[in-house]
Amino acid sequence: MPSDRILPAIGMRLLSVVIFALMNTAIKLAERHGASVSEILFFRQFGACLLVSAVILAGPGLPSIATQRLPAHIIRAVVGLSAMAFTFNGIVALPLAEATTIGFTVPIFATILGALVLREPTGWHRWGAVAAGFAGVLIVAQPGGDHFPLWGAGCALAGAFGTASVSILLRQIGKTESALTTVFWFSALSLIPLSVFYAQAAQPHDAITWACLATVGIAGGLAQIAMTTSLRLGPVSVVVPMDYSSLLWATLLGWLVFDTLPAEATWFGAPVIVASGLYIVWREHVRRQDETDRAIA
Repeated sequence: MPSDRILPAIGMRLLSVVIFALMNTAIKLAERHGASVSEILFFRQFGACLLVSAVILAGPGLPSIATQRLPAHIIRAVVGLSAMAFTFNGIVALPLAEATTIGFTVPIFATILGALVLREPTGWHRWGAVAAGFAGVLIVAQPGGDHFPLWGAGCALAGAFGTASVSILLRQIGKTESALTTVFWFSALSLIPLSVFYAQAAQPHDAITWACLATVGIAGGLAQIAMTTSLRLGPVSVVVPMDYSSLLWATLLGWLVFDTLPAEATWFGAPVIVASGLYIVWREHVRRQDETDRAIA
């Protein structure tokens, strides 16, 4: 990877983090103004579909979305949409900082799934990081406490597990499909069931709510494109750690918009989860580097 592309990759990843944080804020605002999660999900995918389609038309063209792996895209859409639904419910139920912190468990679940499903070699280093990460979740969630609803934490964890499952699926789909093709089919296919739910949940809203729903769709599409671009410009081991900066934005926006700050337990648990995720990413980088060195030798 040429070094002059590392900084643009990091910049695009940081940009996606900021936009996703704004999207999450719009999700909470839309729900507080009366929009249902079904409506929010529909506009999230509708906006993403429009933006990705525009990028495809302006770039590689419609022939680029042709696929011979429609069943794989359908499975990815089902898993991805389920993960998004859980994640959005977690965002609605929890303060932004706590929902974001629990979302950091994605690398932990990805490690478990990679070992169980893909039979990837996973040494005691990463298993130790997995255990530490879940200890961090327990610190944040405080089972038995009442600082926030545990069902919300459960939704956030289920969303993280679903997102990790998607990452496993994308490793297989990505062998033959481009990132834009994959994003297009996810957005387009998920609109089919979401349209049914939206038809039942649609209701009149005021201008503020419509603005929030539009922001969810536009921001979601822009963030998805920025995130995909970052992976095209730089290696995973470099860009993914940038995602942890989202806790700063979640804390800031939670304070400015909702007048909430992270609970004391979150300040203790979040560093444990972040350290666990960073260590897992680093160990994965070391493992792949060793495999490359052995292949060259």
